Amino acid sequence: MADYQNILIAVDFSAAANAVITRAKNIARNNLAKLTLIHVVEYLPPIDIAYEPVLSSTWNIDENELVEQAKQSLNKFCTEHQIATVQQHVVIGTPKHEICEYARNHQCDLVIMGSHGRHGLGLLLGSTANGVLHEMPCDVLAVKIKE
Repeated sequence: MADYQNILIAVDFSAAANAVITRAKNIARNNLAKLTLIHVVEYLPPIDIAYEPVLSSTWNIDENELVEQAKQSLNKFCTEHQIATVQQHVVIGTPKHEICEYARNHQCDLVIMGSHGRHGLGLLLGSTANGVLHEMPCDVLAVKIKE
């Protein structure tokens, strides 16, 4: 096994996140590695397509509030899983892009995330884990999640 020093864990707050964080904590402990958690708020502004696609002005969503709520959820997640000394990052964007961007910019040598092992249309459309796997210059551990 490689010696990992800087591990990035993608957290989506699903039930699968429990399996992911358990695996990540064990790997970090065995390698004396630093853990960083990232949560990506995948927010698409509402689009009005009555005549042609345009951003809808009838919805009023505060993106800062979405980020703040996600930060609170990430803090709670860390407390529940007894992770005290970890960096936490919340960003708005596309999970695949934001996870890859963060890992590259912060010299992460392992990315850990859940994989639902989708088939059919779900596989055809692609998954975040698959997208990250093919974009990263470092190792990626996709923890298999049983649904």
